[in-house]
Amino acid sequence: MSAQPSTALPTVAGDTIGALVASGAQSLQAAGVSFGHGTTNAQDEATWLVLWRLGLPLDTPLDSDAPDTAQHQAVTPQQQAQVAALFAERIRSRKPAAYLTQEAWLQGVSFYIDERAIVPRSFIAELIANGGFDDWLGEHTHAVLDLCTGNGSLAVLAAMAWPDITVTGADISPDALAVAQINVERHSLQERITLQLSDGLAQLPGPWDLILCNPPYVNSKSMADLPEEYRAEPVLALAGGEDGMDFIRQLLRDAPSRMSENAVLVLEIGNEHAFFEAAFPQLPVFWLETSAGEDQVLLLTRRALLNL
Repeated sequence: MSAQPSTALPTVAGDTIGALVASGAQSLQAAGVSFGHGTTNAQDEATWLVLWRLGLPLDTPLDSDAPDTAQHQAVTPQQQAQVAALFAERIRSRKPAAYLTQEAWLQGVSFYIDERAIVPRSFIAELIANGGFDDWLGEHTHAVLDLCTGNGSLAVLAAMAWPDITVTGADISPDALAVAQINVERHSLQERITLQLSDGLAQLPGPWDLILCNPPYVNSKSMADLPEEYRAEPVLALAGGEDGMDFIRQLLRDAPSRMSENAVLVLEIGNEHAFFEAAFPQLPVFWLETSAGEDQVLLLTRRALLNL
């Protein structure tokens, strides 16, 4: 039987930045918090929280033993108390750190985030940045749809990557679209990104040359087992029904009539590869390689969808 995390809030203390990070990492580890909303381990999350609370750039180097580096920079008792309070809130509330800092990063780009939208972490962001599906794009690619846009991060990254396109970010949640609007304005992309309330593709006739979609795809069993950090996010953005494919079934039925002749759909399905294969066994797909492997994101042509 595995040990249960302590219910007491661990104390975070230290008179230097490096000491605060080390103490914070130990506290997060001891408390048994879960990661996955911008960091994957206690050390990285502790570094993020300490630097953010102290108002320092998140890329401040802390891995040098030289005496004049930030690692050894002294902190005041007031700063220690502020950092300790932030860690206590992270541990007590089990909210993702991104909600506490109201900031999330994708591909080096900063985005505003709060509890109205899911914390952005899509692997599609990697593919936009590294040209992972550029071979399917071309002079015909003008109108791009980011479906289930959440806080608008993929829409913003797409507009940044391809300056000749226009983007529509769509979501069923008015709250999420309000967060997305903050990010569109934050990156001065109001002239190229339009936000649209829509239940799936219902209010999105197109035609679209490229559809990006990171939909709700978590199956019901996995939903029941999610750590508290994920339960702090909008259920609407996560739950995909018994096998995780409810939204995706409707999307694949509707998409061909909303796509231009040479359009493609880039779809993230996370850990639901087996359920996707079971639901669409005859569908020809292209699996795209990401840092999580080759079974998280796929590409579908309009021609393939027409034969579904």
